[in-house]
Amino acid sequence: MTDFLNSRCENRANSASYPRTRLRRNRRWPWLRDMVQETSLAPSHLIWPLFVIEGDNRREPVLSMPGVERMSIDLATAAAAKAAELGIGAVAIFPVTPSQLKSDSGQHAVDPNNLICQATRSIASAVGERIGIVCDVALDPYTTHGQDGIVRDGYVVNDETITVLCDQAVNQARAGATMIAPSDMMDGRIGAVRDALDANGYQHIPILSYAAKYASAYYGPFRDAVGSASNLGGADKKTYQMNPANSDEALREVELDIQEGADMIMVKPGMPYLDIVRRLHDRFPVPLAVYQVSGEYAMLKFAAQAGALDERKVVLESMIAFRRAGASAILTYFACDVATWLNDR
Repeated sequence: MTDFLNSRCENRANSASYPRTRLRRNRRWPWLRDMVQETSLAPSHLIWPLFVIEGDNRREPVLSMPGVERMSIDLATAAAAKAAELGIGAVAIFPVTPSQLKSDSGQHAVDPNNLICQATRSIASAVGERIGIVCDVALDPYTTHGQDGIVRDGYVVNDETITVLCDQAVNQARAGATMIAPSDMMDGRIGAVRDALDANGYQHIPILSYAAKYASAYYGPFRDAVGSASNLGGADKKTYQMNPANSDEALREVELDIQEGADMIMVKPGMPYLDIVRRLHDRFPVPLAVYQVSGEYAMLKFAAQAGALDERKVVLESMIAFRRAGASAILTYFACDVATWLNDR
């Protein structure tokens, strides 16, 4: 048998069809694999979502997202400072608005003393420009019905909602936001928010548009975290968020937002929509973010807790997948873990 195999190998070596190019050569040693690696990942590529609640020195676990907590502003500020030390690019603030402050019109969104503005001022004061502060622009944390806009006769109205969103964006910029992120998916809101920011002296504040945000079933744990799930009830957001079956439509959404002044665009959710990330990356020369949403986080976390997956390996692999597809930035609840792993490496 040994002689037979040696003979076969010798014949192949003398054959013109025998592979002279061997891709495995560049995989032989760790130093060479690192040298030819096509995709990089650094803590600066990450954005860490923070859930903020009222009170002092308060933590509340989000049961559907193991390891994620709602934090009072003092603790969120300390967490943002830790993220800055780890080299994370930015934090994204999401308020858990008390039910008594919610209304049909979501007017608490424009209160300069609401949770997101208080948290923004506190974090900005503590960390300066060492980390970005991304503020979400949408009305769902503030509405009694849980929708992202104002509801008239059962329908989320577009233009009336935009008026409030513009005031909300200016309110957040005034508090110290260094990036405004409209996540509402109203038509034309990027241009309107850009005009409002410019008119109030915030020409330097960039807009991260949730340009391709799908009406996904992966958002459930997030709605638990911010307390909007019970408000939304059995309703959905399909009249303004995108149909998961559509791909070409994402190109139209993004093109319009860029024309209106978006500085960066977002795809949400992440892993199930990597095809969208790649299409947008190849089509538009603008920075692209992707949101590894709460449902994605929960799946990986619960699978790791059950021993089915190696958490560190699969999380890092998912980060590389986002970067490989073309993402400049990744919103992920794993941000601190990922940054720690990268720094340890």
